[in-house]
Amino acid sequence: MNRLFAYLFFLLLLFPFSLPAQNSDSTIIRSIYTYALEQGKGYDWLRELTTNIGPRLSGSAGAEKAVQWAKAAMEQEKNGTVYLQEVMVPHWIRNDKEELAVISKGKKTPLRICSLGGSIPTPVNGLRTKVIEVKSFEELAQLGTEKVKGKIVFFNVPMNQRHISTMTAYGEAGKYRWAGAMNAAKYGAIGSITRSLTLALDDNPHTGAMGYNDTITKIPACAISTIGAESLSKILKENPEAEVVLFMNCETLTDKKSYNVIAEIKGTEFPEEIIVVGGHLDAWDTGQGAHDDGSGCVQSMEVLRIFRDLAIKPKRTVRVVLFMNEENGLKGAKKYAQASKESGENHIAAIESDAGGFTPHGFSSESIDSTKLTKLLNWKPLFQPYGLYDWDKDGGGADIGQLKDEGTLLIGLRPDTQRYFDYHHTEIDTFDKINKRELHLGAAAMASLIYLLAEYGVK
Repeated sequence: MNRLFAYLFFLLLLFPFSLPAQNSDSTIIRSIYTYALEQGKGYDWLRELTTNIGPRLSGSAGAEKAVQWAKAAMEQEKNGTVYLQEVMVPHWIRNDKEELAVISKGKKTPLRICSLGGSIPTPVNGLRTKVIEVKSFEELAQLGTEKVKGKIVFFNVPMNQRHISTMTAYGEAGKYRWAGAMNAAKYGAIGSITRSLTLALDDNPHTGAMGYNDTITKIPACAISTIGAESLSKILKENPEAEVVLFMNCETLTDKKSYNVIAEIKGTEFPEEIIVVGGHLDAWDTGQGAHDDGSGCVQSMEVLRIFRDLAIKPKRTVRVVLFMNEENGLKGAKKYAQASKESGENHIAAIESDAGGFTPHGFSSESIDSTKLTKLLNWKPLFQPYGLYDWDKDGGGADIGQLKDEGTLLIGLRPDTQRYFDYHHTEIDTFDKINKRELHLGAAAMASLIYLLAEYGVK
């Protein structure tokens, strides 16, 4: 018995504050979840952003309205400092004519498409030519200029169903959307069609950013719905001489002034140490941008409101940043990182929510400082009662990624993404696809982790 008593006394000397701190943190996190679920405001904010404003692609009137809405919404809370950070962004517009029809044996079959963001238009009278279907860039190269020149290349590459991680499947197939037109043009193609990036078989084409190279001829590029892709592929197998007629009248205008929207509360003890939390305010013009990324924006806005109403005084500065132009340029994130570097700011951590408003499963993370990753993982047990078991070291997010070189601990909220690419970059990414409870669980998860980061830092 004496030995047991001596051992317990030794443990208390060695870890005198660990158990009380753990209990206190657990209590605070429980209160954050309770408040977010019972009195969360993010769902109402998201309704306003998506239904009153809707599409808000960089440079558009919708984006301008979203900036003013977000600034006013956070100012109305009277919680910390709210300001705008000016940034010049690309201004690409879709216009009203996007048509694709395949003509085979005298029959004309219309198929659903959408222009890819940044694409040039077709000639005024459109394009009419044969189509070459390929499954990879390697297959395209094997065909070569002789077989490709003067035709439209159809990249029929489905996202791989076998991957449990839909993000992995998206990453693998995404290169055909981004670089399809460039690769096709190298062999003399006059247009590019890419199978939409989704695991679903439906008739909703998915837009997204694509790229050009100034040394390669620019050709128009569009995405075709997965049902359309299946139909086009079937027709081409039955009749390789079939032609398509393609019309697109999108265009790129002069860059336009826009803003990142920023709000912050200063830390009580270490105000020079900054924790960023954010999402991107811009969204593609085809839908309302509810999952991508209105949900991430309102979840981030909720963090400051939760702290205020629960009287949580963060020891380190907490800054909400709603980035502009994530979808087609990352100009807002680059401007923020540049201004931060010039000001000598110290970002110890950054959290991004940009994977939809579904039930959170955990966090991903990355840092050039491995000790920061270790500290983050030490908090995992506190989140397991809330279903956050997934703590992968596989990245943070596109916007906060611009802070990586500072040594910032980058963290991404990781919700269930099995349905995310059903809606991603489509006209059906609308408010009615959001579940209120799931959205508020994400806000609670982010607020809880930011509380710990603000309380203890990352060293």
